[in-house]
Amino acid sequence: MFDLCNGFVYSQVLFACVRLNLLQTLHEKSQTIDEIAVFSNLPLEGARRLVMAAASLKILEPRSGERFGLGEAGAAILGNPGLQGMILHHEHFYQDLQNPVALLSERTNKTALSNYWYYSAKTDHNDSERAVMTTYSDLMSETQTVLADEVLRSYRFGQHQHVMDVGGGDGAFLRAVHANAPDLKLSLLDLPTVVELAGQRLQSDGIPVTARAGNMFEDAWPEDADLITLIRVALDHDDEKVEILLKRARAALKPGGVLLLAEPMTDSPKVGFAYFGFYLWAMGSGRARSSSELRAMLERAGFSETCILHTGLPDIIRGIRAS
Repeated sequence: MFDLCNGFVYSQVLFACVRLNLLQTLHEKSQTIDEIAVFSNLPLEGARRLVMAAASLKILEPRSGERFGLGEAGAAILGNPGLQGMILHHEHFYQDLQNPVALLSERTNKTALSNYWYYSAKTDHNDSERAVMTTYSDLMSETQTVLADEVLRSYRFGQHQHVMDVGGGDGAFLRAVHANAPDLKLSLLDLPTVVELAGQRLQSDGIPVTARAGNMFEDAWPEDADLITLIRVALDHDDEKVEILLKRARAALKPGGVLLLAEPMTDSPKVGFAYFGFYLWAMGSGRARSSSELRAMLERAGFSETCILHTGLPDIIRGIRAS
């Protein structure tokens, strides 16, 4: 119960460590609290409080000579750039959680998270919106690596000829697919500004991808793929829009084609209900769903067969194959 009550404090200790670049700095060389205070631009006692709190959470650990270095949890975080990016991104989420009762009282577009996501429903973007989209695409790309690895381990992509990743952002997932099945034809469908960014990045990496610009809810989908992927896309949208996406996917697939849907699900309640329940509410759209809910939605969309794909990190991502 004590940990439950103090979880927010723990998250802020972690946030401060990442914001101050403590993990990278202490990975390179252990330092005393006095030295940490100097490079963090904190008063000595403030630095001491942070270091001792981080050490109690195994983010840092004491070393000889009254020095501190990277702890077990800190090393795990440092080894995952996407996780560090999400921790920093949570600054927006933490603002919205300051008054959770007020947040839950009305779903509005005035939250810090919804302001961060406001561009997502638009198809034409100015320079400042393009900059936000680039920042967000970078974050999604960083966090996609672990998820992509789990999806690729759970399903044999090489059995297909052409995969179209819908809502695929800057193409991070397709990069992983190309590394796994280099002969597979690749397509990406997303908003025009996102596709433009993706095309530039994929071209610079030498990855052949057909970038298709359009609104996935309104514009026609190409009908030449035998595998369509929705990776961490459905949970960002409310039920009505997800139903549209699934029906469009079914109509666009070649005969005998497969839809692969992968994302966090409420089969893991703490992630699905506690974290994403609040995060997506603050974002203003979407919810996590159970695998049984998603399978029922897929069947209503016209898919006759669905099966669960088992990943090694089911709390973070689960998959469903539909045909």
